[in-house]
Amino acid sequence: MSTFTMYSTPWCGYCHRLKGQLEREGIAFDVVDIEQHPEAVEIVEKANNGNQTVPTLLYADGSTQTNPSLKQVKDKLAELAG
Repeated sequence: MSTFTMYSTPWCGYCHRLKGQLEREGIAFDVVDIEQHPEAVEIVEKANNGNQTVPTLLYADGSTQTNPSLKQVKDKLAELAG
């Protein structure tokens, strides 16, 4: 079961790095390529003041993080777990 959605592009180095870190930690997440799913661009732009900045993570509570560190993601997941 995924814990959040990562919006990314295939050419984004920051996306590849974060994906690898999350996978090594065993953290489940969904990935949406904004180039393949143009409707997702709106979500990314809304989270980033009109910019298409990736990776953008969208959590179940509706909050987002842009280009977070692994620690920031883990802290957010711990917060959501309560």
